[in-house]
Amino acid sequence: MWRRRPFFSVCLHHWRRRSITTTATQSPPSSLYSFLNPTLFSNPTSPPPQPAPDSAITKSPPLTPQQRSLLETTLTTSLSTHDTDSAWKSFKSLTHHNHFPSKPLANSLIAHLCTAHNHHPLNLKRAFACVVYLMEKNPNLIDDATLKLVLGFMGKGSSPKPAFALVRCLFKNRVFVPFDVWGDTLYGISKQNGCFGAFLGVFVENCRVALEEGVEGLRPGLGGFNAALEGCCLGTECVEDADRVLELMSRLGVRPDEASFGYLGYLYAVKGMEGKIVELEDLRRGFELRDDKMVFWGNLVRGYAKSGDLESMSRTILRAVKERDERGGLLFGDEIYCEAVKGFLKNGSVKDLARLIVEAQGVESQQSVSAAERTVGFGIVSACVNLGMLDKAYTILDEINACGAKAGLGVYLSILNACIKEQRTAEAAQLVADVSNLGLQLDAGCYDSLIEASMSCQDFQSAFSLFRDMREGTLSNLKPSYLTIMTGLTENNRPELMAAFLDEVVKDPRIEVGTHDWNSIIHAFCKAGRLEDARRTFRRMMFLQFEPNSQTYLSLINGYVTGEKYFSVLMLWNEVRRRDGFKGFKLDSGLVDAFLYALVKGGFFDAAMQVVEKSQELKIFVDKWRYKQAYMENHKKLKVSKLRRRNFRKMEALIAFKNWAGLNA
Repeated sequence: MWRRRPFFSVCLHHWRRRSITTTATQSPPSSLYSFLNPTLFSNPTSPPPQPAPDSAITKSPPLTPQQRSLLETTLTTSLSTHDTDSAWKSFKSLTHHNHFPSKPLANSLIAHLCTAHNHHPLNLKRAFACVVYLMEKNPNLIDDATLKLVLGFMGKGSSPKPAFALVRCLFKNRVFVPFDVWGDTLYGISKQNGCFGAFLGVFVENCRVALEEGVEGLRPGLGGFNAALEGCCLGTECVEDADRVLELMSRLGVRPDEASFGYLGYLYAVKGMEGKIVELEDLRRGFELRDDKMVFWGNLVRGYAKSGDLESMSRTILRAVKERDERGGLLFGDEIYCEAVKGFLKNGSVKDLARLIVEAQGVESQQSVSAAERTVGFGIVSACVNLGMLDKAYTILDEINACGAKAGLGVYLSILNACIKEQRTAEAAQLVADVSNLGLQLDAGCYDSLIEASMSCQDFQSAFSLFRDMREGTLSNLKPSYLTIMTGLTENNRPELMAAFLDEVVKDPRIEVGTHDWNSIIHAFCKAGRLEDARRTFRRMMFLQFEPNSQTYLSLINGYVTGEKYFSVLMLWNEVRRRDGFKGFKLDSGLVDAFLYALVKGGFFDAAMQVVEKSQELKIFVDKWRYKQAYMENHKKLKVSKLRRRNFRKMEALIAFKNWAGLNA
């Protein structure tokens, strides 16, 4: 159990106990409640004159109940109509006669002034003056939520001084607003404006009051103390201030967590205080923290990177690798790796980074780290890429190879991801070939991303090369990448590449090529007017025993009609007629319509009537009007008498068609 006693002075025995002082607390400016003090929100070069506090409010006789009611009604009406100036005048009139609006009305006025500051900056000053005045005269009128609202709007201003003055005013008037109401907001303001010293002064004063007055609400929680430690350790990097915060943390009985130790670890690493780091580690073990200990290691790495202590940084990273938890989670985040890389490149060389990766790979190989994204090599090389130094990533790879070591998959994967992003697909394909030669195996997702990038920039040869590497490996799920290539080739109107690619992979059982794949190629050839290629693909399809379906024939018919190759349609009909009923194939309405229209346009009326008979047999409805129109457009001048002399059979077919279509009338 955590006991409320100065644990840091006990566990870290060489730290001196510090008495809580308020020297960091600045003297609050006088006349804070003045409604017309324009310098509070500015940064004057010289301090403004400080009139006596009572000079701002003139003593006047009290109002009658009727007068007071009238002013409050006017104030309420002004707020509802957004008449800010009138509302402010009503409030000043009330306070001028030593009266106050009701609590809901006072809070509504302050909230309105805050939200109306966009129309005029003076309104936020009015809100500040109103809060300070009421805090001094009648603090019970102001809700905590209203105070938090005012501080929030002040945080958006150009100067942090009013926000700190407002909180100091609370302590001056012994108005003990809970730390949770204003602490986070005030810390955010100090962080944004680079004035952590002011926050630390208020924080220390708050803790002093909490201890001396026994006000429970003023006790900062763990988040508040961690904010203070973050400012001391990462902001000002002041060991004395950090010790002061730890002293308060101990006296108020707040138990530290991994973030607390992480901030301290960073500070001691920056300062080169190895002894304190050792004591911190002992203390961490004493608290038996169950959180992710990589937070502590990561902050040590950041601190060593800033101080330029490359040896300690490498030692810490390798130690973190060895102590990685059994879940095999991420070692560090991108930010930590980026700072480590910058530290190495600033104070060392690329060779040092390569040496660190090789040493880490030796440890990781014993741990059987399954995911390449969790390796140190991946983190370091990815950091180079994220920092815009892809050339350094390649140099690291070269240095690893030069020292006779074998780069891990994580190193290659980082560079491959960069190649995908920058569409450097030819380089990516070469890297994948190197990975395969080393006996390493990328996952299917990585291949698919690389292939997609290659297809998007029309680097088809790289896509084919990558897919060959996939097939030569042990991957079983090739379908997504196969579809990516086929879709890309279709969108780019490259049916000849589709045909060659399909012919190469057609016998691979992992891909499961079907009739629809052949249909895509045939359709693309027909659309491009390359009818002979379409016919050749159709023959290849039949040879490999893929059964054509209605879509296959429709694509061919439409292509032949577009190219006015009606005899080819006749040949296709003869084949379909032979195959009708074979392996479940049957004519459908779409196929009947396409054949009938093409045969009528081509003048093959005998075959057209065969289609009609087949449709009647299958009870397929046929719209005769479409074929009447096709006949009139193409054969209007065709005479039966001429056909009688040349081709009696064709004449009979023509007469039969005209009778069926109702053209003899």
